[in-house]
Amino acid sequence: MYKYIGSIENGNNLLSAKSFGYRKTESYLVEEGDPAGRHTTKEINQTDCTHPFAIVTGEEGGSLEGWTLQGVLLLIRHGDRGPMAHVRGIGEVDCGYENDPTLSRYINFLQNTTTSSTTGGHWMKTGPFHGFPLLPAAAKVCLLAQLTQKGIAQMLHVGDIVRQAYANALGLYARVPMSTQRTTPYNGSEGGASNPTSGFQYVVDDVVIYSTRYRRTFQSAMALLFGMLPPEKWLAMQIQESHSLSYCFADCACPQAEKLKKQLANEMNGHLAKHPAIGAIVQWIGAALLQNPQAAGQQINPLEIRDALLAHICHGAPLPCRKIHSNVQTVDGHRYDGSRAPVSSTQDPLGLDVINIDLDEPTLGGGGGGGGGSGPASINTEQPDDSDTTEQEPEIEGCVEKSHVLALMSYIHWAGMKELYSQSMRQQGLLRSYGLMRNIVAYMLRMISGDRVKFVLYSGHDKTIEYLIASLGVQLENPFIPYASRMAFEVYKSDKDTQYYFRLVYNGRDVTNTIDVCESGKSLNVPRGIRGGRGHLCPIENIIRFIHDDYFLSLNATNYKDACLAQTKQEGFF
Repeated sequence: MYKYIGSIENGNNLLSAKSFGYRKTESYLVEEGDPAGRHTTKEINQTDCTHPFAIVTGEEGGSLEGWTLQGVLLLIRHGDRGPMAHVRGIGEVDCGYENDPTLSRYINFLQNTTTSSTTGGHWMKTGPFHGFPLLPAAAKVCLLAQLTQKGIAQMLHVGDIVRQAYANALGLYARVPMSTQRTTPYNGSEGGASNPTSGFQYVVDDVVIYSTRYRRTFQSAMALLFGMLPPEKWLAMQIQESHSLSYCFADCACPQAEKLKKQLANEMNGHLAKHPAIGAIVQWIGAALLQNPQAAGQQINPLEIRDALLAHICHGAPLPCRKIHSNVQTVDGHRYDGSRAPVSSTQDPLGLDVINIDLDEPTLGGGGGGGGGSGPASINTEQPDDSDTTEQEPEIEGCVEKSHVLALMSYIHWAGMKELYSQSMRQQGLLRSYGLMRNIVAYMLRMISGDRVKFVLYSGHDKTIEYLIASLGVQLENPFIPYASRMAFEVYKSDKDTQYYFRLVYNGRDVTNTIDVCESGKSLNVPRGIRGGRGHLCPIENIIRFIHDDYFLSLNATNYKDACLAQTKQEGFF
């Protein structure tokens, strides 16, 4: 885990750069250093950034030999976005995405289409998303917590995969005579999705769409659907709002879930306290990256640093540097600048004195690192320190080095795995995702009963999928949910009898046999037809029994209300 820490502690190259800002000639993925370093760097870029060209069809698909696809429920995390906190110099990072024909076609369609559904690139249907823009406000700027052009491109590619895998099998392109069109209260349109030249129109009540009320989730859902559906049908869609990022629906208030959340946070802080070298790296990078780092003495959240770093890594931007200089007043080997905290006379990147002087500098730009902000991130307008008549030493600069990033990411991955598969996270996942699980199972039952709903989309966040993964016991290699992740429940009927089964496919990988209710021989292994390979199928009755009878067993309760009021014995943190 600490393979790269030695180079940090033994070298003084952190403050060696001579100019402020971004090293324009260097890219984060420069092929330099030892091969292991290059491999790890690329791995971070590939697994956490989800480049659109790397989004390809996996094991999803409705062509299992001897089985008929009845419906699909798809959960997604929104696409690439700007950082959640104000990051220094973010205006220098290019968050645009070019030379993608799929993206260009979507942008041209929105710019050249004016209907009752869209006007000027905005969604004009009545409902909670009326007036929402369908594209990011700026083509190249990383706006605070807002989807980027790259994020749009990611979701268009996901939509293309969904179309190839499911559209024909589910009949999503089917048209009916205009006189027979039916609509639902949620997914109707003014007259349906019509084709004026044929007297036929697309069925619109076979697709149900949910999104949280954030621009990034709404825009992600619409981009995916555009890649999946005919434009006429896309224009006819209606979108329902989820009032919770966990999609709890009617099962939301849960004090025990909040208690578990705090318990997990304390556990993670305990891990970090046992690794002071990583804590120092977090503080150093935070001082270089964040406009409003924590006050001196307060530990910055490593996940906030990870999020800020990904804004650079995922857009090929060089890692940032920052000026540090002070008045020369030597007392016992330390430098002081008026009332500021002492700065170490050495150039030790892990020296807390260096970090403290950074944190004491005036913060810039309004607002902190709130999770739901919608305004643009401030451009780097850092002002020089107030002029002073005393002697000044030459400016030095602290630069975030690749070795810092690799050590930090390695630690965060380790800590993330401990969190995701801890008992506290499993219990929190069960409580947070209960409402969503009930909704999914209810739609499964509708699909196997012959209901017209064939496809349900839940456009959410990393936590939406993370809680569901924890509740089901799915085993993953990466504890974080990358941008544009997709998680599909595929519902099947046997061609021989009336048995109904389902599959769970996460980012193109069949993970059905890792679900607790489907493992240990409880699932079938069937051929995937002309596509080759095999797929796992789990009886739907298993998940129905789980949600109705066994869901709260590990919480020592029999229903949601009792589980949320339960006060478990407080365990020691480690």
